[in-house]
Amino acid sequence: MLDQLSLSLNIIVLQTQLNLPILAYMVLALWVTFFISRVFPPILLLGIIPRTLHGLPGIIFAPLLHGSFNHLFFNTIPLLVLANFILIGGLNYFIFVTLFITITSGALVWCFGKPGIHIGASAVITGYWALLVTDIFQQGSLTAIILGLISAYYFAGIFFGIFPTQKGVSWEGHLFGLLSGVLLGYWVLT
Repeated sequence: MLDQLSLSLNIIVLQTQLNLPILAYMVLALWVTFFISRVFPPILLLGIIPRTLHGLPGIIFAPLLHGSFNHLFFNTIPLLVLANFILIGGLNYFIFVTLFITITSGALVWCFGKPGIHIGASAVITGYWALLVTDIFQQGSLTAIILGLISAYYFAGIFFGIFPTQKGVSWEGHLFGLLSGVLLGYWVLT
């Protein structure tokens, strides 16, 4: 058992080192987009605007857009950690998971979200979290259990984002991100 634990931890550490360039580019893309939006605010109109034709591109672009420094800052850390955990499954897996969660949660927000512009990486973050926690039960490997338990313990507050508590926060994005991650873990990847 200790040998398996040691092997799993070594895989996580080695893969994290390999993931650093991808994670750096991801964060750079978010922060560059944020600074562009400060110079050119209409870019935020590329968010999801439910049930409108011009809001459809937001399904893809919304995760890149953030309304304030705090919004982006507080999304960056969980995004980095959880994206790294997903990347441990490989780059193709990461791309598939990211696209599935982005498109599924974005489409659901577009269909059912409250009126307004929905932006931010929170839906993707919540989807990653849900998938990692789901993998504890679905994959059952020691690595999946370690990653899922770390996610559940350190980022448990993500779950509470699915409830409407703050005005101006897209709880729908959080909810549909969570549902996308669970859907991915239980039905798509099995």
